[in-house]
This record gives sequence, C-alpha cells and structure tokens, in this order.
Amino acid sequence: MISISVFEVRTNVTYDEVLQKITTVFGIFFTLYAFFIGIIIFLESHNSSKTIAWLLILFLVPVVGFIFYILFGQNIRKKKRFEKKKAIDFEQLSQIAYTQEKILNEIGLFQNDDSMVKSRLIKLILKNSNSPFTVNNNTEILTNGVKTYSSIINELKKAKHHIHMEYFIIRNDKIGNKIKDILIEKSKAGVEIRIIYDSVGCWKLGKKYIRSLEEAGVEVYPFYPVIFPVLSRQLNYRNHRKIIVIDGKVGFLGGINIGDEYLGKNPNLGFWRDTHMKISGEAIYSLQNIFLKDWYFVSSESISHKEYYPKLKHYGEQILQIASSGPDSDWETILQAYFTMISTAEKRIWITTPYLVPDESILMALKTASLSGIDVRIIIPSKPDHYLVYWASKSHIEELLVAGVKVYTYERGFIHSKLLLVDGIGASIGTANLDIRSFRINFEVNAFVYDNDVVKRLEYDFMMDIEDSKEVLLEEHLQRGIYTKFRESLGRLFSPLL
Repeated sequence: MISISVFEVRTNVTYDEVLQKITTVFGIFFTLYAFFIGIIIFLESHNSSKTIAWLLILFLVPVVGFIFYILFGQNIRKKKRFEKKKAIDFEQLSQIAYTQEKILNEIGLFQNDDSMVKSRLIKLILKNSNSPFTVNNNTEILTNGVKTYSSIINELKKAKHHIHMEYFIIRNDKIGNKIKDILIEKSKAGVEIRIIYDSVGCWKLGKKYIRSLEEAGVEVYPFYPVIFPVLSRQLNYRNHRKIIVIDGKVGFLGGINIGDEYLGKNPNLGFWRDTHMKISGEAIYSLQNIFLKDWYFVSSESISHKEYYPKLKHYGEQILQIASSGPDSDWETILQAYFTMISTAEKRIWITTPYLVPDESILMALKTASLSGIDVRIIIPSKPDHYLVYWASKSHIEELLVAGVKVYTYERGFIHSKLLLVDGIGASIGTANLDIRSFRINFEVNAFVYDNDVVKRLEYDFMMDIEDSKEVLLEEHLQRGIYTKFRESLGRLFSPLL
C-alpha cells in the first residue's frame, strides 16, 4: 500500500510538472505570437485608429485578440489574394478614361459649369477608378422595394442573351424564390446567367436554392468563402455590391438586396425605405466591367467578348460615371469621391445613410462645410439593425450638431438609402454607406450622376424623408444619460473594426 501511494504521489507530481511546462510553453508561444502580430499590425496598417484598436484588443484579451486577428484581420495573405482581381483590366475602358482625362486637362470641357463639383469629381474618378464618363444614358430612380423588384422582374423577363447578377444578400423567401424561378426559366430558354453571391451575406441561403439554379444551367459562385460565416459577418472583407446587367444594355444598382425585408416584411424594422437605380445606356459598360472582373476572381474565367458590350442605340443625354472600390483598388475611390463632393460644395450637402461612421477626413469636411455656411443635412435611422454600428453612428452626432450640421432620425421605419446630394447638380447613389467599412474594407459600387433633373428627383425624395424624420436638437441631445454615452463610446472605440 505504501509503495503504491508513493508511486501515485510521484505520478501526480510528474503530471503537474508536465502540465506546468506545457502551460508555460503555450504562454510564451502566444505572447511571442501576439507580439509579432502587433508588429505586423503596426507596420501594415496606415490607419492609426484601426492600429490602436487592434493593439488594444491584443493587450486586453491576448488569446482572443490573437484568434480574432488571425481569422478576421487585414493581413498580407488576404491582400495578395485580391491582387488577382487587379490583374484583369479591360483595356478599352481604361484607354477611354485616359483619353477623357487628357481632353479635360487640355480643353477644360466642364470648366464653364456653375460649380467645381462636376469638373473635379469627373477628373478624380477618371484618375482613381479608370472609369470613363458616359453621356448616352437614361436613368430611373426606383424608390423602395416594390417599385425596384417590379422593374427588375420586368427586365429579367426581357433578357435575350445574358443576365449577370451580383448581390451581398439573397434570401430563400418569397421574393427570392420568385426571382429564382424567372432565372431558371430564362436559363432553360438559352439565356446565359451568371450569379455571384457573398458567402457571408448569403450564409442562410441554403444549398438547395443554389443547386436548383445550377441544375437549370445557371452558373453560381460564392465570393470569398469563409469557414465561419456567422462570426465573420462584421469582421472581414465582403462583397457589398448589388449589380444586375441584362444583355449589356440595362442594369441596376443601389441599396436593395434580394429579400422580403426590403419589402417591409421584417417585423422588427417595419417599413423599409431604400433607393435603387435603373440605368439604360453606355454606363452599363462600366457596370459590366466591374461584374466581369469579379467573375474572373470567383471563377477564373475571363470574359471580354464583344456581345457583352453591344453597340447601343440612343438612350438619352444624362452624364454618369460608375465607380467601384474595395481592397483591390489602388485608391480609396468612393471615399475620395465623397470627400471631393463635400469639400467642393457651394450651397448644400444632403446625405442619407444607414450607418454614420465616417473617417476623420469626411468628418472634418462635413464640419468645415457647415461652419462655412453650407446647408449640411444628414438622415440616419432611428432604430438599429446592427447595434454596435448604431451606437457608433450616434457617437458622432454631438460634434456634428455643434458645427451646425442638421441631423435627422427617420421615424417611419428603417432607412437604408445611400445618397449624397450636392448643390442640386451632382449625386451619388449606390451601395456605399458613409462608414469606414464601405470606404476601406468592403467591395462597393456607386453611380455618380451629373444630371440636374435626376438630382432634383432625389432631392424631392430627400425632403419627403425629412417629413418622416425627427430633427435631433443639440439642447436635447446633450441631456442623454451616462448609459447612452457609454454605449456610444463603446461603439466608437470599435468603429475602426466594424
């Protein structure tokens, strides 16, 4: 008995020693790894607030922070993967953009305009996005889901050669299945159909939905698949674009994904206010270009045949530029475009955004514009669809109000439109929110419109939304409680990572 007890004691001591050594080794390993990750973050990131946020997480919760950065952080491996998208360039559009830039610099085509907005913005997008401006266009503003889906379904049924679709969210619900059935029918009739869906935004879509499309001959690919889509929803690169191109002649872009909630059927959010755009004309070439680059990225199939860029009839005389941005861009295209629109405005800047988490440059531009006497108004939601982003948005209200910016909360339901309107002569409509995520992390696409009639229509919608909104008054806002201020501060602290 005594010998057994001694043996047991010796065994227990040995086990404890081994466990202690293992714990020590792992502790050293995680400490060193976190240290090197910290160095990588410090050297890799050009955004000081984002650097500080990641380093703070690594310091406070080193093991969890280490795991989160490995899974979701901006690292070299991801950036190199997106270099593949840059390898595909459609030389004809790039050459047109280069030629237009030279013409503008030499003869100053837009210098006689009554504002700097058009001239400077057009030149900027030519340079930072290689996106030419087009004149042979006609657009239709589609207010809310019913009108948008009606127009999309009508055009899908007319398709004769191809349908290209790219969406952040596609739902397996009533409207999602209605569109799926049309696509299956058109595919069986011989129409080429290609679909790109974001693997995180569509993580609930289901294999059965996708398989039914593929069995009908539709080509379907996910964008940048991830292992844990639920965890990855807010913390990695996503394709936030909403694009439809039909026969290279007609296209759609804007804020509306494919799902019943965009028809106001989400009981928590209620009425869904959104804005989409239908485009007919030569601007579709740029939209097609963006889709086919993304298609090459997901499928490795390069498509540039002439039938995807058909010769077009006369559609109108509206000047448009289509600009995309994302981790594959040389420049932060849409961020720079927003900054230019705000900084060159002379009369008014009207903005609608579901998420108000701007970087310091946009925040300073808005405050400076307002302090200089420009009418700056911003509409945001009165209720959250993502709580942390909602509180991050609320954290910016006080300093904007102090600078004289008028902020309104939309009270009728949830507002999801992404609009920037300047001086009644320029507008941006598309997928990009006024937040860091859209500016630097997500893949986005916007149409920049230089037609006064279209801008006036968007301004009319904006004023109608003001009627359904409540102005945030500085005196009342300053009375908010300490708990509200704490949530705002927490949201703002994590905003570089949202």
